[in-house]
Amino acid sequence: MTQRIDLHIHSLFSDGELLPSEIARRACVLDHKAIAITDHVDATNMDCVGRIIDAVDDINDNWGIKVIPGAEITHAPAEIIDKLANNARDIGAEIIVVHGETLVEPVIEGTNWAAVNCPEVDILAHPGLITYEEAEIARENDICLEITSRRGHSLGNGHVGKVALDVGALLVIDTDTHAPGDLISYETAYSYGLGAGLPEKEVEKALTKNPEILLKKRGLI
Repeated sequence: MTQRIDLHIHSLFSDGELLPSEIARRACVLDHKAIAITDHVDATNMDCVGRIIDAVDDINDNWGIKVIPGAEITHAPAEIIDKLANNARDIGAEIIVVHGETLVEPVIEGTNWAAVNCPEVDILAHPGLITYEEAEIARENDICLEITSRRGHSLGNGHVGKVALDVGALLVIDTDTHAPGDLISYETAYSYGLGAGLPEKEVEKALTKNPEILLKKRGLI
């Protein structure tokens, strides 16, 4: 069985329902190789990153899964995304996600643009109707674009997949987990990739090769 990597997960440190330890345990049962806990942050709660780091240290020492502390910059003014990403990195976030311009939330226009132009950003999550220019910049800056299994956010998957493939941007398939049932197996994630219109070869890259490229870039594997 191919092991899964999921780099967009929320715990009860923001609006998720599970402790980091339960997230890790459920991911172990689903044969995940690595996960990132990326709770929602803005300027008011950056200390959340430190709590995640404390929570995952013992898991990494004792269980056969790599749990990566991260952050998802969410609904922040586009003008300060760069500052917030740098702050999160300084505190110890190893994976930085930006909450993109999903079709189902009133995300500030310009968020996608600010995210793909920030070198500290790793993943632009559920970027909705991302433009070709934004996707090209993401490719140039090695920022991954996300195909998501999250209800609502997944409405943009087909568009995101097509634009990313057309320009050669890296894709990852994540869950944006908030509740116990949100974590999914490799096989289920594979079906989301196919549903987004990706060829099988590209689905495999999005599930294995591309997340590993990201983790190697940050020195995490």
